[in-house]
Amino acid sequence: MEFDQKIDRLPFQDPDAAEQVRPDETVPSHDARIRHLQRVPLFTGFNEDELRRVAELARIVETPAGTVVTQIGEPGDSFFIIIDGAVGVRTPVGAGSELHAGDFFGEMSLLDGEPRSATIVATTDLRLLIVDRFHFWRLLDETPDLVRRILTILSRRVRRLEQTVHAILRGTNPT
Repeated sequence: MEFDQKIDRLPFQDPDAAEQVRPDETVPSHDARIRHLQRVPLFTGFNEDELRRVAELARIVETPAGTVVTQIGEPGDSFFIIIDGAVGVRTPVGAGSELHAGDFFGEMSLLDGEPRSATIVATTDLRLLIVDRFHFWRLLDETPDLVRRILTILSRRVRRLEQTVHAILRGTNPT
């Protein structure tokens, strides 16, 4: 799986593309939870057994537009992956980027135990894959490739933040 170097999220696959099976791809599952996971780029290349394990450790929740998914300063006890829909990100410095299908959030609080660093609000109806704290660590232990992918994306987010800070300090527009 190649990561897009210009953005901090994986490119989202066309849901219909999952129905077109090539020899090097995973066969679509008859299990709806696994079909959802097959559409999430973070899990590209996972076989059906690995996806079934993720599905066993997670739950899929549908949330209406306007719902506050996480609140800045609150304790974080879940990791979220957007299956369908979009969310807006608000941090102490203002509105951030919008996250879309294939993006994830909530991992920082689970990794460092600190309160949520952003408020996340559903800008559309959402379908989320949610992994709770205990299952998050089990999932990372059981899927080292997922750890590498998350670390790569986190590193890109930190680099982008550093570039923004440097641009602000130089008085130039960071966008």
